[in-house]
Amino acid sequence: MKKLIFALAILFCSSTIFAQQKNGNASLFEGIIVGGYVNNAAYLNFLGPNINFSKGESKLFIGLLPSLRFKEDKGATKNSIAIPMLGAGITYTYKHLVFQLPFYYTAKTASTNGKWNAGIGMGLRLNKLKKK
Repeated sequence: MKKLIFALAILFCSSTIFAQQKNGNASLFEGIIVGGYVNNAAYLNFLGPNINFSKGESKLFIGLLPSLRFKEDKGATKNSIAIPMLGAGITYTYKHLVFQLPFYYTAKTASTNGKWNAGIGMGLRLNKLKKK
């Protein structure tokens, strides 16, 4: 079983490398960083695994958002100001400008029910292409 998983990983990596070489442009780095507001807290998120559609200079992503939530709790007991979270959402990019509609789940506590919270965010698309 381990050999099969290893062989599939090698096959996947090699097909990705060959696809980049046929295109002529290989990315040295690429990423999306977004700052946003959801449920009385600020978020800094990075686009994670996604499905995307592109046309010209525009790109639409539907996927997961690994994030850091920044919120200061009020009361006797407090959480850390920065908490890692995972959200989901829709991200639209045009050239290097990014608009995002993130959704995060707030877990159930003793006094409140769990619920999904929608927000809004803006950010930058970072990419550096290595030309042949």
